[in-house]
Amino acid sequence: MLRVGIMGVGHLGKFHLNNWKEIEGATITGFYDPNDETAKTVIEKYQLKRYDTVAELLMVCDAVDIIAPTSKHFELCKAAITSGKHVFVEKPLANTIAEAKELVKLAQEANIKFQVGHVERFNPAFLALKDYKLEPMFIEVHRLAQFNPRGTDVSVILDLMIHDIDIILNLVKSNVKSISANGVAVMSDTPDIANVRIEFDNKCVANLTSSRISMKKMRKMRLFQKDAYIGIDFLEKKTEVIKLNAPEDKNVFTFDIATNNGIKTVAIANPIVEDGNAIKLELTAFYNAIVNNTITAVTVFDGYRAMDVAHQILEKIGNKIVQ
Repeated sequence: MLRVGIMGVGHLGKFHLNNWKEIEGATITGFYDPNDETAKTVIEKYQLKRYDTVAELLMVCDAVDIIAPTSKHFELCKAAITSGKHVFVEKPLANTIAEAKELVKLAQEANIKFQVGHVERFNPAFLALKDYKLEPMFIEVHRLAQFNPRGTDVSVILDLMIHDIDIILNLVKSNVKSISANGVAVMSDTPDIANVRIEFDNKCVANLTSSRISMKKMRKMRLFQKDAYIGIDFLEKKTEVIKLNAPEDKNVFTFDIATNNGIKTVAIANPIVEDGNAIKLELTAFYNAIVNNTITAVTVFDGYRAMDVAHQILEKIGNKIVQ
């Protein structure tokens, strides 16, 4: 039985608690949270033991799930790693690039399993494309959210856009060549809306827009590649694939178009998007990596790469930010 300790039982932490309780083979040994009111609620609702210090919790678990504020990620991860515990930590990996670099080094030296909570990797709409060959050369992303003071301890880049940065880096097998960015601070002291253009060595271009002051929610990514268009709606859990040339699957809508090279067939497919709880899927993947001794789905280096690009974006915005 894998013994899991929870560090941080606030809003998102409670979602993690609920999902760990459903993962067979794992048991929650207790939690650490310095907020007395939050801790009291969790003790009463979940009948879990609260540990007064991080060190005490680490003594009774094999792995930790860290859902604390970003500013606390480094110290909590470091304490767990140096105690030989496996680590799951919410995105972003750390508060600074220096902290992220040290966590990569510590995790590699300790030979523990380390997974970063980039939950959109486990979104059913994205998973529906696992059997498709994705080689995008142009990517358009819109991630819009209504204002929530809970997320303003970091910029919209590290709060929202980092989800898409992680997915794009996972899809585009090439180094970043250049970044241009602009941002506006509206409701906080850091960018609340930003537009970013990332160019890669292989000539792929990604345009990303993220806002946390929108009147409506949107989480869409569009991929354009040779002979295909792929649309992913992370919010509505829908996926669409439009391809030239009919695939072997005959259960798709097709029509012919005239081109300079003759008649070509266009196929429109809606891959089956299975029901799934992305948080439970990512925690289950972490559990499986530990018990099967396999690489985690989102490694500590993946988390570092996403942070590195995010901080390059913040540097590009720099003094250009409008307040």
